[in-house]
Amino acid sequence: MKEKIYKALPHFFQNSLITFYNYKSNKVRYRGNYKHYKTLFNKNKNLSIVELKKLQEEKYASFISFAINNSTYFNERISFDPEFKELKNISKLPILSKENIRTNLDTIYTIPKTEAVVSKTGGTTGKSLEVYFTHEDFQERFAMLDNFRSNFGYELGKKTAWFSGKNILTNRDIKKKRFWKKDYLYNVRYYSTFHIKKDYLPYYIKDLIKFQPEYLVGFPSNILEIAKYGLNNNLDFPKGVVKAIFPTAESISPMNKELIESYFHCGVYDQYASSEGAPFIIECVNKKLHLELQSGVFEVLDSNNKPTNSGKLVVTSFTTHGTPLIRYDIGDSIELSSETCNCGNNNPLVKEILGRIDDYVFSPETGKINLGNVSNTLKDTQGIVKFQATQNELDKIIIKLIIDDENFNEKSKKRFIDNWTDRVGKKMQLEFEYVSSIPVEKSGKFRLVKNNIKHLIDN
Repeated sequence: MKEKIYKALPHFFQNSLITFYNYKSNKVRYRGNYKHYKTLFNKNKNLSIVELKKLQEEKYASFISFAINNSTYFNERISFDPEFKELKNISKLPILSKENIRTNLDTIYTIPKTEAVVSKTGGTTGKSLEVYFTHEDFQERFAMLDNFRSNFGYELGKKTAWFSGKNILTNRDIKKKRFWKKDYLYNVRYYSTFHIKKDYLPYYIKDLIKFQPEYLVGFPSNILEIAKYGLNNNLDFPKGVVKAIFPTAESISPMNKELIESYFHCGVYDQYASSEGAPFIIECVNKKLHLELQSGVFEVLDSNNKPTNSGKLVVTSFTTHGTPLIRYDIGDSIELSSETCNCGNNNPLVKEILGRIDDYVFSPETGKINLGNVSNTLKDTQGIVKFQATQNELDKIIIKLIIDDENFNEKSKKRFIDNWTDRVGKKMQLEFEYVSSIPVEKSGKFRLVKNNIKHLIDN
């Protein structure tokens, strides 16, 4: 009903609704303890590694105690040994998988839904999760994120172009070649990520030049398409306009980062977290990735769950009191670095984030649909345990589905199909295969998207 009302409204009132929605959301994000945490993180930004590790140990002990006392799941599994509260003994705790969380959410939660900030995640592993954050955790996470962005001059209210997985356009917008909506209060222009295709890209670039944002935020694959088109068609972007670009949800290769930077004439600064609440990895002014020890514990493990320099990432996040993440196998992998950095941030360095494969499906009608948008097809569905999309033809996508028969129904199936149609258009054939398992790759990783037609696409 909300979608129908929104789509029936004129453009101005749609913008007004988006502004009102953001105002309500920001009341939760920026009230309470937000200013306290923002001040604290700014104060702690030059702590020594010894001080950071001590702070990490203290926060770990407090977080584990909270989980034991408030989560039935963790009380039953880790309350019997007081040594579990010491960070040096973290390897004695069981590893928490996405499937563990999905099937035990009711006993993992520490707060009721009515008191929580709810995050519905699709996730690039194809598994749907609904996690609960306390309001304080949510405010702390935004304070940490804003503290990172403030290193490059960003503040809420500065002119920002945002590329994220919101289905905000109507057919009227497309006919008028208008691929954006505006938040009047916070000075944000939201650009559709469902219409990044060759025929429409000139209108994106023209409006970006007219809008002149100081910051770009969102899926890097979409920003990359705009940069490539602009460079290839001599549509120059003015220098000195954009101060920084903050990619989200996807990894970005050094080559593609350089391409984006060359077009928009500014730096691209990455940060890693997740919708379910992973601790932060942030990029500094020296282009170095730092583990943020104040936000959690990062373990890099091999196939035998032993510490290694390059391997799967297992995290314990201090900002997940509503749905505690303790030794959570997030499905990504990283490689640590032995280098040091002179930026003032003394947190350990990461050489490379290896997870979040930059993959996509392609629609002749709507263009490339990035991994973030594919994973979000699970939003507002029930009973879909896992899925994988394979594209062998330009006009057809095969979607393998593992379903929970008790929770999956026609309403959920329709929502899933509608979510896909929003992204790939009505001309794309969607073929569904219901299976009991979906095999992983030889590397041991699961691929949400298998694109076998890249050779047919004109890059």
